[in-house]
Amino acid sequence: MNIAIVGSTGAVGQELRQLLHERSFPVTGVRFFSSPRSAGKQVDFGGTSVTVEALPEDGNLGAELVFSSAGGSVAKAHARAWAEHGALVVDNTSAWRMDPNTPLVVPEVNADAIDTHAGIIANPNCSTILALMALAPLHRAFGLTRATVATYQAVSGAGAKGLDELTRMTRAALDGTPAEPEVFEHSVAFNLFSHDSDVGEDGYNVEERKLLLESRKILGVPDLAVSATCVRVPTYRAHAEAIHAAFERPVSDDEARAVLASAPGVTLVDDRAGNRFPMPLDASGQDNVLVGRIREDASLPGGIALFLAGDQIRKGAALNAVQIAEAWLERGRPGGR
Repeated sequence: MNIAIVGSTGAVGQELRQLLHERSFPVTGVRFFSSPRSAGKQVDFGGTSVTVEALPEDGNLGAELVFSSAGGSVAKAHARAWAEHGALVVDNTSAWRMDPNTPLVVPEVNADAIDTHAGIIANPNCSTILALMALAPLHRAFGLTRATVATYQAVSGAGAKGLDELTRMTRAALDGTPAEPEVFEHSVAFNLFSHDSDVGEDGYNVEERKLLLESRKILGVPDLAVSATCVRVPTYRAHAEAIHAAFERPVSDDEARAVLASAPGVTLVDDRAGNRFPMPLDASGQDNVLVGRIREDASLPGGIALFLAGDQIRKGAALNAVQIAEAWLERGRPGGR
């Protein structure tokens, strides 16, 4: 099929190009779009050089499938037009996630929601995807009622510019040279800080609110209790999360471990004797989410505590989007206008 990537030169766009080739996605033709500043640039796709184009004003991308990763404002303004020209749009921005008529999908969790799309399928926020890779199988087994989540989010969450800023600020700090942050509000070198998204009147920032609202929508549990604290840390890629979860009945660590051991897209890294558990360095470049530190929650009888790490650019963004498209094909291309 003919495929288009909007935002093809960013960190997620680059990963999308690589994954489509790696996974032998059925590509007949490709078109790569980006900002006018990047138009004319040559990018690689499976060993072939492709010219990046500026977005056409008429909304016709000449594609049956569009991966959208150029920012929420672009997706909000143009995704419906792309769909009206015959494409399924898999949108990796926040623009359509909470739209009641747009399915929000993690294929391992709610692939059946794909069938209800009306031209656009939303890719969840990275932290939500990674959390639900562990929480959804536990929810199916035991009935999740509450989760407290602390995230340790890599600079890759801010794209290629975030990666560059960590390198620049770290070099400056090591050299003793003053340097001002440009991408983040605070210095990310040898530092960590509350996720730099807007804080609401309730004290929760946008990233924390996404974890709550998106988890409720994906799991289909509108009253699910989720409290998140999202923190930016000086790692390049792969987010980590500490999760404390409660269920409809008491759950032992052995029960939780058995469920997670067979969960799709999850790799157990839970070596107590060797003191080896999930780490961002190990998760980087991996498709699966690493889950470990599984133990009964000492502060919540019957609850479970765990720790995970997952590649934010891969499973937290590009891979999940490609898996949505693969599931759509496997299900016979359902939905549409």
